[in-house]
Amino acid sequence: MEQLLSLLSETVPQGQTLEQVARPLLALLGRFTGMESTYLASADSERGVVRIEFARNVGDMTVSEGLEVPWEDTLCKRALDEGRHYADDVMACWGDSELARALGIRAYISAPVRALDGKLLGALCAASATKVAPTAEAELVLMLISGVLGAFLERELLLEQLRSANAELSNLALIDALTGLYNRRAILGELERLLAQGRRERRHVLVGVIDLDDFKQVNDIHGHQIGDQFLCAVSARLKGALRAAEPLGRTGGDEFIAIALGDPAVGDQGIAQAVGAWQARLMAASEGDYELDDGRIGFHYPGASVGVIAVPPGAWSADEAITRADAAMYRVKQQRKSRR
Repeated sequence: MEQLLSLLSETVPQGQTLEQVARPLLALLGRFTGMESTYLASADSERGVVRIEFARNVGDMTVSEGLEVPWEDTLCKRALDEGRHYADDVMACWGDSELARALGIRAYISAPVRALDGKLLGALCAASATKVAPTAEAELVLMLISGVLGAFLERELLLEQLRSANAELSNLALIDALTGLYNRRAILGELERLLAQGRRERRHVLVGVIDLDDFKQVNDIHGHQIGDQFLCAVSARLKGALRAAEPLGRTGGDEFIAIALGDPAVGDQGIAQAVGAWQARLMAASEGDYELDDGRIGFHYPGASVGVIAVPPGAWSADEAITRADAAMYRVKQQRKSRR
């Protein structure tokens, strides 16, 4: 017992991660049990699978890390259900386990790995292709190590949940809640990035301001819920008209900004053609028939007013570029009104 406690006290404090703690403890478990394979499995209750996180193999039998097995086919479930943790003839006890048959497991010992509140997180297991009878000392080691790994596994899962939550919050801070496009803050950041890239690579940057003409009428006639559906539908069409590397953001109720990096090989005439082509593509994308509210409301939309400018490398700031693109959009809007 003193030797065991000494080994544990040497191993656990040195580990900062689950892996750094698990690997030496699995070796320790193998030493005391005499089993060919020792491994830590995590349980995913939502997916109904068990995953081998870390494994130590010293014999012919190999338990592979990353292996996922349906929970119903695991030996740890059978052992847990029956309240037993050891079997010296697995096929006689649990002959219906395809995994045990495939791996050739003869002897098996396990202990559940639980969180502090008792929730099952996984199992600590040892297996061998030959009969190995565990000693009382080996069973004690199994229980002690499962408790240690339970604490580390729970901490690892909590850290992963925190990382995922932080990533989601960061994403939400940059995404328009209604349309799923970049919000104003994010699209301005993308514009700054592309302007800097354009400056480095001597490439112009296309900046387009898109304003949905008569959007207020859609809200007034059909209601704000339909107006929101229309905004989402237009957003999807605009996004579909752009390449993956061309960011699109919603900056206001009915206003959007699109950005694209220009071709470095074109001259002034080519740039003018690119501006015209991009403007036409965005206007055409927004124009068309819209079926909303599950097809109960339909109307034809004549398209948005789109102003596009080309920013020369290093010429203007992001704010100035948007101001110029907005002015170009306003000129288009006035021209369209005069033709009505």
